[in-house]
Amino acid sequence: MKFFLSFVIVLFSLSVHAQSIPAYKAEDVLQRISNPDTFYVVNFWATWCGPCVKELPEFDKLEKAFTDRPVKILLVSTDFKEDYPKKVANFIRRKKLSHEVIWLNESKPNEFIPKLASEWGGAIPATLLVYGKNQYRNFFEGSITAKQLQLLIDKQLAY
Repeated sequence: MKFFLSFVIVLFSLSVHAQSIPAYKAEDVLQRISNPDTFYVVNFWATWCGPCVKELPEFDKLEKAFTDRPVKILLVSTDFKEDYPKKVANFIRRKKLSHEVIWLNESKPNEFIPKLASEWGGAIPATLLVYGKNQYRNFFEGSITAKQLQLLIDKQLAY
């Protein structure tokens, strides 16, 4: 009986954690990154994407460099609908991701990609940088390092 109760508690805790990954439409992502006083680093990734998974630790390095500065890292999962929320939540827990993670609830790339970044060809990883205070916007398709991001962010925050 104790084993069964423990099993139910573990399942409940997993489902509660899985529910904490909000589903966003493209418009919601743009709204989420609209505070002009914050520099946003928005990374589009998926659990099945090898280069994406390899790149994720770069954002941890970046977070340490900007602890007391107005920089927000937002990880946007582009995983398939059948992998949300369970597989995404398990991946976040296994990789110990500390950044805010949302799931992009979109299924028509030809419609949502131009809303987020007109220059985006659709490949991941991809990173969008937005700083409303300076009207700064930059987009990178492919992997990017913490060092590259830090240089770009430092330049914008120095204005």
